[in-house]
Amino acid sequence: MNIEQIYTGCLAQGAYYIESKGEAAIIDPLREVEPYIKKAADNGTKIKYVFETHFHADFVSGHVTLSNRTGAPIIYGPTANPAFDAIIAEDGQEFHIGDITIKVLHTPGHTMESTTYLLRDKDGNDHAIFSGDTLFLGDVGRPDLAQKAADMTQEDLAGMLFDSLRSKIMPLADDVIVYPAHGAGSACGKNMMKETVDTLGNQKKMNYALRSDMTRDEFIKEVTDGLLPPPKYFPLNVKMNKEGYADIKEVIDRGTTMLSPEAFEVAANDTGAVVLDVRHQDDFVKGHIPRSIFIGLNGDFAPWVGALIADVEQPILLVTPEGKEEEAVTRLSRVGFDNTLGILKGGFEAWKKAGMEVDSIKSITAEEMKATLEKETVPVLDVRKESEYKSEHVVDAQLAPLDFLNDHLAEVPKEETFMVHCAGGYRSVIASSILKSRGIHNLIDIKGGFDAIKEAGIEVTDYVCPSTL
Repeated sequence: MNIEQIYTGCLAQGAYYIESKGEAAIIDPLREVEPYIKKAADNGTKIKYVFETHFHADFVSGHVTLSNRTGAPIIYGPTANPAFDAIIAEDGQEFHIGDITIKVLHTPGHTMESTTYLLRDKDGNDHAIFSGDTLFLGDVGRPDLAQKAADMTQEDLAGMLFDSLRSKIMPLADDVIVYPAHGAGSACGKNMMKETVDTLGNQKKMNYALRSDMTRDEFIKEVTDGLLPPPKYFPLNVKMNKEGYADIKEVIDRGTTMLSPEAFEVAANDTGAVVLDVRHQDDFVKGHIPRSIFIGLNGDFAPWVGALIADVEQPILLVTPEGKEEEAVTRLSRVGFDNTLGILKGGFEAWKKAGMEVDSIKSITAEEMKATLEKETVPVLDVRKESEYKSEHVVDAQLAPLDFLNDHLAEVPKEETFMVHCAGGYRSVIASSILKSRGIHNLIDIKGGFDAIKEAGIEVTDYVCPSTL
C-alpha cells in the first residue's frame, strides 16, 4: 500500500494518490491531472476510482477530466447530485483497490454530501481517513458554504456536523491517520494547523471541535462564531464541480495565445477583459499597463484572483514573466477562471518598446514613511485582515481589508495623499492597483509593509495576542 499526499501550497489543498497491487485511487484531484496519470503509468498501475469528498467551493477539482481520460468512475457520497455520470455511494459502502478497502462514511455538515473515506489495510484494520472538509487539523469545515434548502441555516448544518463527527469519526481509534483536504491558509476553515497530516488521537487532544465534553450547542456556537463572508467565487466553483467544465488542455491552449502589444490593446478594448499583471510586485510598482490589476504569482495568487475578480466568466488578459505563461493560466483554471484570452508577447518590456502608455506606483521605504509622518499628518490605509489590524496597527491607521476593499472605497481619501501598507508588501500593491484602476492615484505604497514599519520605529498600538481577540 502506498499513500501520497500531493499538497498545493497556493490553495492549501491536499489531493491523495493511493495505490495497492496495481490499482490506484485518486481523492480530490487538482484540475491538472497529468501528474496522476503519469505516476500511475510509471508504476504500471491502473487508476480504478476517482473519489470526491464533496462539491468543492474553493477550487475546481480534476475529477471530470481524470475520469474522461482514464475511464475511472467518479464516486461521491450520499445525496450528491452531479450533472455527469458518477457513482453515488451509500453510507457504509466499500470499494476495493488492490488488497485494501475504502469505506464510505457519510459526514454531512460542511455540505450535505460531505463524505469521509475510511481506508482499511489488507488485514481489515482501520488505517486512515480522508476527511475532506469535514475535519481539518485544528478545525472543522465551515457550515455556511453548502447549497442548502431555504429553511436550513448554518446553525442547522453545524448541528449536523457535530453529529457526523461524534458518530462517524471520533469513535475511530486514536492511531488512525487524518488526511484533510486543506491546511492553514484555506478559507474553508478558520483555525487550521500548519501541519497537513496527524493522528486522530492527537486531534482529539488539540482540536477545539473534538472536545469530549463539548455539548451540541457549544459546538454550534464555536464553529459559527467569527465566520467571515466566503469569497464571492465559491458558489461559481461549486457549480463547475457539480456540472462539469472544459478540459484543462483546451483552457491552456487558448489562454497561452501570444498577442503583440497592439493586438493585446485591441483585445482589451473589444472584450472588456481585466488586464492581470502577475509579475513580482517590485516590477509592477516600477511600471505597468494603466488600469491593470496586480496579483503576483509569488503570493497566494489563485485565492486572491477568486476573491477580488470573483466572476469566473470574466475575460482576462495576462502580463507574465517570461516562462511563466502556462503556469499563470493553469493556476487561474484551478479556481475556475477559464476565460483567459491571451498573453502579452514579450511582456511589459515589449509594451514599453511599442511606445504604449505606462503607469507606475509611488513607493517609499518605512524609514521614508517615518520621516514624512514626523513632519506632517498623512492618512494611512491598512489593507491587512481585521484580525491582523486588531492585533497591532499603526496609530490612527484606517482599516480596509483587501478582501473587501471595494466595500471601503467611500472611506479612501480622494483628495489628499495617503499611504497604503499590508504585512509584507504583496497585498498593498494589489490594493494600490485596484484603487488606481478606480481612478484613485493619490496613494503611496510602503515597501516591506507592517514588518518594515515596526522595524523603522513608527508608533503602533499595543500588541494583542490574536487568540485573545
